[in-house]
Amino acid sequence: MGADTLIAGKTSRDIAASVETAVAVGDLVPLQPLPSVRELAARLGVSPSTVAAAYRDLRMRGVVLSEAGRATRVGGRPPVAPSSTARPVEGESAAVRAPAPSSSNLRDVSDGNPDPELLPDLSAVLATVESPRYLYGAPTIVPELAEMAQELFADVADQLGHHTGPPTVVGGALDGAERVLGAWARPGDRVVIEDPGHTGVLDLVRAMGLEPVGVAVDAAGVVPDDLERALGRQPVAFVVTPRAHNPTGAAIDDERAVALRAVLARHPDMTVVENDHASLIAGAPYVSLSVGRQRWAVLRSASKFLGPDLRLAFVAADPRTLSRVSGRQLLGTGWVSHLLQHLVVALWAVPEVRDTVRHAERVYHERRQTLLDQLSERGIMARGRSGLNVTIPVEHEAPVIQQMQTRGWGLRAGEVHRMRSAPFVRVTTATLRPDESTRLAADLAAVLEHRSASHLT
Repeated sequence: MGADTLIAGKTSRDIAASVETAVAVGDLVPLQPLPSVRELAARLGVSPSTVAAAYRDLRMRGVVLSEAGRATRVGGRPPVAPSSTARPVEGESAAVRAPAPSSSNLRDVSDGNPDPELLPDLSAVLATVESPRYLYGAPTIVPELAEMAQELFADVADQLGHHTGPPTVVGGALDGAERVLGAWARPGDRVVIEDPGHTGVLDLVRAMGLEPVGVAVDAAGVVPDDLERALGRQPVAFVVTPRAHNPTGAAIDDERAVALRAVLARHPDMTVVENDHASLIAGAPYVSLSVGRQRWAVLRSASKFLGPDLRLAFVAADPRTLSRVSGRQLLGTGWVSHLLQHLVVALWAVPEVRDTVRHAERVYHERRQTLLDQLSERGIMARGRSGLNVTIPVEHEAPVIQQMQTRGWGLRAGEVHRMRSAPFVRVTTATLRPDESTRLAADLAAVLEHRSASHLT
């Protein structure tokens, strides 16, 4: 069934609702083109302005994408909960997305997860956790967790030259990003994000009705000249990953930080949001871009080094931003579960857990570097300065993904990470053993050589 026959309604609200329903049940799939405004208006017997208003509402909520010179499409990951009857993504989009490891013969290195074997054992600590019966009106942050946060943010305080008080606690790094952006941005505002970048950030910005402005990234992070261009569009915020950049592994060093701070200094009213999601296992030192700024925030999650199911992160920020984030949280969720806070405190109090985190950072570095070395030996250019991922530039993503699947590898295509940047495939090296790195590099070299030879002939 074509997209034009799935959309119905006489008002902009009804038209938008029909599109959202079709996305939820899987009749409209990610990146599927939608009819033009005039085409759909003619079929429905309504004015073009009515259809345009429906598309505008959908675009503001991230359900559809619309770019100059291109058809309106369903979003890559629209913020619509799929029903149990939703169909899987089909066609080209399916080919470039990470495959589901349905076969035991498929080695999935696409998911971006940490190695479960390098996470602390929660069961050993759960039985020791003591939590009082908290009631409404109790302090939102456990004092021991506030002390832990101060310890984890000591390097931030050192670089910024002042202490900000205890960071607030939120339900994960992206939850923190949403709350900080919500404190300063309004629908229609522009936000600078990395391109390529974290899919969660791109999807979040679009779902909040904000306009993402992509900025190029190299091994040392955001490119200063491109940031200067992006800031010329008057954004209200800049979301940046200081290290362990997903997907490229970029890490900002001291030299690049000086150049970026000089660019940012010409835009003092913009909010800088540093998503330091990997923090203790990043494999590179933290270098801040928020030095001397009036509005800033640094996000650090416990999920990467203690476990993804521990939905807890810290937000350090300037006093006004912190006040807005905390105040808005009180009006909604109220607080992050005190029981979860006590569990994180109990984990961090165990010396063996801290040893595990330090060991994990070393292992992740070794595994990432091993794959980079294996690829380099075969003449394959790749990026992965820090974090859990390595990216390999390719001419076309879908064929490489498909051919690597036939060799038993599940890689992730770069499409969902990109706005206008060049194609690539991503490998998560978190669980990749040395012998697997050798085989993966050899298989990828064979695929790329075959594609190059085919292209020449």
